[in-house]
Amino acid sequence: MNEEAHPFEPFLPANASLLMLGTFPPAQRRWCMAFYYPNFTNDMWRIFGLCFFGDKQHFVRQTERTYDLDAITGFLQRQGIALFDTATRVVRTTGTASDKDLLIVEETDLRRLLSRLPQCRAVVTAGQLATTVACRQLGIAEPKVGDYSEFGQCRLYRMPSSSRAYPMAIERKAEAYMNVFKYMKLL
Repeated sequence: MNEEAHPFEPFLPANASLLMLGTFPPAQRRWCMAFYYPNFTNDMWRIFGLCFFGDKQHFVRQTERTYDLDAITGFLQRQGIALFDTATRVVRTTGTASDKDLLIVEETDLRRLLSRLPQCRAVVTAGQLATTVACRQLGIAEPKVGDYSEFGQCRLYRMPSSSRAYPMAIERKAEAYMNVFKYMKLL
């Protein structure tokens, strides 16, 4: 088992009012693009398509089995949505990106990351391990899926995982995310 460093730099638009945090990307062999939520079977970019465009295929390039990276990054820049993960170094105990198979060696310093986002008013965690790490670092109670806890002038929203292993229909996941986007006045 080898230790891995996070493969991506934090994606931090200067106007970011929302920070989305996962745990850690999957192994590179599972990527369809070199960006966050890179596994083609992960539904995050389909959830975004449903929420903002009413079309889960909006960011999908089906014939190439990938996503439109330029469209995604341009959209995130315009909307002021930042992305990173709660772990900067991990060991995969079985080779997967599943939370249960990740041993976090080094956590992201979330307060330091948030200090780089002066307009941030909300944080979204996508998954249980990301939520646990973020809430412990921020000194707040873990909210239920779809709910939030407050810290300072911000909210931390616990959203359903975008992994297809999480037992919820994509439309229901999108509804939960829409609540955050509406609160943030992004929709």
